[in-house]
Amino acid sequence: MAGFIHRRILPPFRRPPLPFFLPTAGAPSTGPSTSTRRPWTPRRILDPGDDAVLRWYRLFLVTCLAGLFVDPLYFYLLHTDGIAACVSMDMGIGVFVTALRTFADLFYLAHMILKFRIAFVAPSSRIFGRGELVRDPDQIAIRYLKNDFIIDLAAMLPIPQMIIWFVIPAVSTSSANHTNNTLSMIVLIQYIPRVYIIISLNSKIVKASGVVTRTAWAGAAYNLLLYTLASHVLGALWYLLSVERQYSCWMEVCTNEGGGTAVMPGCAMDFLDCKSRENPIRQTWHNHSAIQKQCMLPESVYDYGLFADALNLDRNGVAFVDKYLYCLWWGFRNLSSYGQNLQNSTYKGETVFCILICIMGLVFFSHLIGNMQTYLQSMTVRLEEWRVKRRDIEEWMRHRQLPPELQERVRRFFQYKWLATRGVDEESILQSLPLDLRREIQRHLCLALVRRVPFFSQMDEQLLDAICERLVSSLSTKDAYIVREGDPVSEMLFIIRGELESSTTDGGRTNFFSSITLRPGDFCGEELLTWALMPNPSLNFPQSTRTVKSVTEVEAFALRAEDLKYVANQFKRLHSKRLQHAFRYYSHQWRSWGACFVQGAWRRYKKRKLAKELMKQEGIYYQDADEGDDVGGGGDRVVGLGGGGGGGVGGGDGTPLLAGAVGVTGGGDGVGVVGEGSSGGGGGGAHLSATLLASKFAKNTKRGAAAHQKRIDDVSTIKFPKLAKPDEPDFSLHTDDVL
Repeated sequence: MAGFIHRRILPPFRRPPLPFFLPTAGAPSTGPSTSTRRPWTPRRILDPGDDAVLRWYRLFLVTCLAGLFVDPLYFYLLHTDGIAACVSMDMGIGVFVTALRTFADLFYLAHMILKFRIAFVAPSSRIFGRGELVRDPDQIAIRYLKNDFIIDLAAMLPIPQMIIWFVIPAVSTSSANHTNNTLSMIVLIQYIPRVYIIISLNSKIVKASGVVTRTAWAGAAYNLLLYTLASHVLGALWYLLSVERQYSCWMEVCTNEGGGTAVMPGCAMDFLDCKSRENPIRQTWHNHSAIQKQCMLPESVYDYGLFADALNLDRNGVAFVDKYLYCLWWGFRNLSSYGQNLQNSTYKGETVFCILICIMGLVFFSHLIGNMQTYLQSMTVRLEEWRVKRRDIEEWMRHRQLPPELQERVRRFFQYKWLATRGVDEESILQSLPLDLRREIQRHLCLALVRRVPFFSQMDEQLLDAICERLVSSLSTKDAYIVREGDPVSEMLFIIRGELESSTTDGGRTNFFSSITLRPGDFCGEELLTWALMPNPSLNFPQSTRTVKSVTEVEAFALRAEDLKYVANQFKRLHSKRLQHAFRYYSHQWRSWGACFVQGAWRRYKKRKLAKELMKQEGIYYQDADEGDDVGGGGDRVVGLGGGGGGGVGGGDGTPLLAGAVGVTGGGDGVGVVGEGSSGGGGGGAHLSATLLASKFAKNTKRGAAAHQKRIDDVSTIKFPKLAKPDEPDFSLHTDDVL
């Protein structure tokens, strides 16, 4: 204990080293010393709200409670001997109790010395705020001497030790009755200032720190300790009054036998003290006296009432520990039952004692046990509130006849919310704190999680602090719709745990569906960022282009529209090309559009390539077809145009192309069909043959062009639906951003 006091209690109160100003050699004295402090003035004045002072208050409170436990032990010093009909004092218990009491008195003395060093708040300065501390040692000493010094001195004085070890042995006429009355009076009178000090300490601790104990369990244990102390005092007082009741019976018998007879000497009050047990006269009186018949339990004529059980303890020779525990149990039993089981006599002192037991039991049980119950209930108050709220929700769902699947979703949401928050409204707690403290807490809770979002990792510390300050937690159960396509977007969601499904139909287009999975680190609601970065955003929130649904239970942080707009307006660094690239890269909406754009460009490239390949193949086909028309049968056909004397067109085999169809004879100018080595004339037949050949060529060309166009149309039917390009945030506010 001494080491604990030396290490933990005394260091804050030690005096700083004294400054020593040594004059230089030969320098004349310039007058009195620079230090005008008086010897008794403390060098350090302590703040009553300082941690060291609060630690001392709590330690001294425990010591005071221990001292209150020690004082009633003085009531167990007296011991009755029913067989010898005398009262003695147990000095072994006296030594033990005196040592404990002296140790407790040292703390009272230290507390009195410390009070000369503790500042106080001036009453006139309590108009606003905490008030002004008075640190003047003279004013502190005067105030303490006027107010609490007398009470502390009365509680500190070792009066019971002085009476037991000095006063009672010095008084030769002292009897057991005097000792009994003196002890009871001194202890009970000194109990009043000691209880007052405990109440004052309790009040000071509550004013400085708000509560005496920091936890509910400690508060319950503190009130149970006070209730135990009351039972301890009541049990010790019951034992002391039983000794006094026994002594009263002996006094009554001794008074009646005071005259004496020839056989029996007269009774003296000294005979009731066990110190005179070996006196022959006392032994003669005891052998002939009726004191055993009238006062000896259990055949006594004297009615001891409720003290009979306590007298049986000494009659049966019960040890001190067993006797103390029995008296403590008696105090507990009667305090908790308000003394209903007591069977008292008609003695008025005994009746008054029973009345006091009833009053004390009512007060202590209602106050201390009530406080204990309040502390214990405070540990489960959140759980009880959640149970009541869940019961109300169940009744409401049954009253509104919600479908079973919807009821199950509601139950799942509240169950998940309880597991995540334990019924604590975190947002209201944060809003009640100062701005700086709220910023530090939000930074501690959110910064590491926000950095996991790749889009935020591009931002500096100040911008991240502003975002963390405005983030709120968001919980979603499985299969819950965060936002639907076409609904206004009111918040931007950053996923911490869980998965979301983000899908779109491009405004309800037929046969179009695009879906992606959002995982921890992703975000949704990027339309809101575009809206917030617009120079003059509209009052209406942007519409969502995607439907977001939770695949699992999701924990996320939400950045609301007003907060995002504030951050975008206050911090112009948000308008950065680097953030633009990060936004496009990590935005799944931009990713979907980019994928569709690349896929469409690839398909258009494949279409052009296929068309070009078909055109190339068609060109080769037409070239081969033309050559097949010019070359026929087993040899080459030659088309000849002649004029004047002759020319003709003929087949390789000597058969004219128009033979049998046209017969031509001609004169000077004409076209003739001649066989091998022959010639003929006739210009009209040659012109008709050329016309037919030209018609046949045109027909083949038209047929090929139609087939080519059909093939191109078949390729062009492979169309990719055009996806609208997402709106891009205005990142171009500053042109001097570094890419």
